[in-house]
Amino acid sequence: MFILRDLLRPLQALFPNSEEGLQRRTWFVCTLLAIIVPFTPSRTSNLLRSLRTLFGLNVDESCYYTFMGSQKLPWDRLWAALWRLIPEPLTEGRLVVALDDSINPKTGKKIFACQHHFDHAAKPNQSRYPWSQNIVSMGLLKSIKGRWCCLPLAFEFYFMKKHLQAKPARKGKKPIEFRTKFEQANEMFSRLATVFCDVPVLVVTDSWFGNNGLLKPLRQTLGERVQILTRLRVNNTLYALPSRAKQRVGRPRKYGDKLGSASDLAAVYQSQAKPYVVSLYGKCRTVLAYDRLLILKTLRCPVRVVWVYRRTQWIALVSTDLALTVEQIIELYGARWKIEAGFRETKQEIGSSQSQTRNAFSVTNHLEFCMMATTLVWIYADRISHTPARRYATKERTEFAFGDVRRLIASVIAKEGFDSLCIESHKPKKNPLIATIMRLVA
Repeated sequence: MFILRDLLRPLQALFPNSEEGLQRRTWFVCTLLAIIVPFTPSRTSNLLRSLRTLFGLNVDESCYYTFMGSQKLPWDRLWAALWRLIPEPLTEGRLVVALDDSINPKTGKKIFACQHHFDHAAKPNQSRYPWSQNIVSMGLLKSIKGRWCCLPLAFEFYFMKKHLQAKPARKGKKPIEFRTKFEQANEMFSRLATVFCDVPVLVVTDSWFGNNGLLKPLRQTLGERVQILTRLRVNNTLYALPSRAKQRVGRPRKYGDKLGSASDLAAVYQSQAKPYVVSLYGKCRTVLAYDRLLILKTLRCPVRVVWVYRRTQWIALVSTDLALTVEQIIELYGARWKIEAGFRETKQEIGSSQSQTRNAFSVTNHLEFCMMATTLVWIYADRISHTPARRYATKERTEFAFGDVRRLIASVIAKEGFDSLCIESHKPKKNPLIATIMRLVA
């Protein structure tokens, strides 16, 4: 309980000491806890019931809906304070950040940021262009109690240019201007740089983001301390490093000899691959890999390319950070999958996908609450002294899951009571009925 109180107090301190500020401070913390506790999906109406039932707050319905759609919540300062609460955010001296986008399908019309986006992962019986929100997100990759986790850090709603031209959108009184996903990512990283100053940043992303469209603006913003680790496309052409031999005329060569595509070189280097022992997907595995320093025109700088061979397939990984070893490149890119797991945690387990709010600020605030609650859960898991037990352990999966930490928080709250979190409540510190409900949830 003391851990939760220490995490929530810096966030509460960002609200003013006025009567309205004190009310917003209480509602803000209670809403975060209501989302974290696995009691009900995080729809706004369900959160209101939780505040009335679990916390004993006398909350007016219209006032709470106004609060959830407020334009005055200091999200930039709240996120900056939460980033500072992450214990030991660096991995081997680097801030490892995953970048990706996802779609959040909706059913209602006139929902903010909803458009018909292409879903490359759609099943045969699903629409290829569902009515959904496209969310560009970044999260911190961190090892917690022996397992990799992704802590959401920031997000942006992506609007397609053709849709904005056909039907302009607004957020309040401010019209929404078109920005590419690279520009949105650069803005998020610039906010992150205000907290983590002069820290080496490694951006782990898929092949769509892994090009100079992302690296060039990031280096203009953060300098040479930012590096990229991504997957190489099979048709990317690779070049050798330029020879240092003195040329007779003309400028020095930027690229060496053309070696061929990644697919061609994979067949050439397979016989030269060596075994490496890496920690991958929660297990210690032996993989065959071959690495070489080359130049890629999509990044326009020397890179380390690692071909990883499986039984019948192969993948090529590329890193602009030449100091990374082969084992580090394979393990860190394997950890990138945790951002996909983070999307599932936020949308399905926390329940952000079930919200059907329409207003622009209500939609944004609800997703901010859900992502901040997810990050708080992982920070709590990192700060406790013991490793949570997995509820449904199998021979293949023994490490704790996101839901196990949520149930642990619920059990702690049921034992100590909500008043221990410095939340103003009109109910006794220990309500037997509420404690029983919380124990059932846990």
